[in-house]
Amino acid sequence: MPSKISLSQQVAENLTGLRLDQVAVELFPGYSRGRLQRWIKQGELTVDGKCVKPSSRVVGGEKLRIEAQMIFEGEVEPQDIPLDILFSDDHLLVLNKPAGLVVHPAAGNWDGTLQNALLNYDSELDTLPRSGIVHRLDKDTSGVMVVARSLKAHASLVKQLQTRSMSRIYEAVVKGEIPPAGTISAAIDRNPRDRKKMAVIKSGRAAISHYKLMQHLPGTSHVEVALESGRTHQIRVHMTHIAYPIVGDMIYGRGPIKQKGLPASAIKVINGFPRQALHARKLRLIHPESGDECEYSAPLADDISGLIETLKQALADA
Repeated sequence: MPSKISLSQQVAENLTGLRLDQVAVELFPGYSRGRLQRWIKQGELTVDGKCVKPSSRVVGGEKLRIEAQMIFEGEVEPQDIPLDILFSDDHLLVLNKPAGLVVHPAAGNWDGTLQNALLNYDSELDTLPRSGIVHRLDKDTSGVMVVARSLKAHASLVKQLQTRSMSRIYEAVVKGEIPPAGTISAAIDRNPRDRKKMAVIKSGRAAISHYKLMQHLPGTSHVEVALESGRTHQIRVHMTHIAYPIVGDMIYGRGPIKQKGLPASAIKVINGFPRQALHARKLRLIHPESGDECEYSAPLADDISGLIETLKQALADA
């Protein structure tokens, strides 16, 4: 049965000049750009009560409203892919995503994704946008994620993401000896020279990350990072911006480490780590049904734990 979607958001001044479909993705992150474009064309997503084109530019202050029927479109097939479930009830599904698993189908990864796995785990998710996925982790980032299992939960989680009442804490191993703590406030947007990458750009979207040193290791630092915003590749871009790129990050990592005086074992494990050493450890949110504050954690991935232990041993052997 189709489900009724009724949502509204006001366009912030910092989005002035953007296309309507771009703004809709920002304000309604639980829905794909393609779906939002269809709703705009069908008059189910309006601007101040009027039907406009997806390419129309916003001026700021407009009210976007969605009044639509969510119908399963059969775009993603269920696939039997194991899931590490941390918590489940009628409204939420919290899981520990492994590195290497893409969150939802896209160019180059049309199946074998988390979304395929979710539909196999619970076929009722086919009535929800993106099968209940409201946020994402990069393919090679591991850790805790939450998925909505009801429309009420979906609306609540999307709102919590927008108002930043949902908080996320990550762990990472970065190159270099980072200071004890700091805040990175640097706007992020698409890299104008490579649209597949993100970059710190003054005219981009506001992004704030707070980091805290957990321990110094040979040639590296084990850090905790808390987000105030959720931009694409935010931690990876921010850490590179302050010259402490994440170990194993092939896109933003600035090549192999060549620090003099490091044990050979440390250099080998740092340069040979096969993915960005980034893990979503903790997620805090308000339960959409009970209103209780909830906290969910995913233990540090084995490969990152192994990296840290190897570096500790290299330090002990030095």
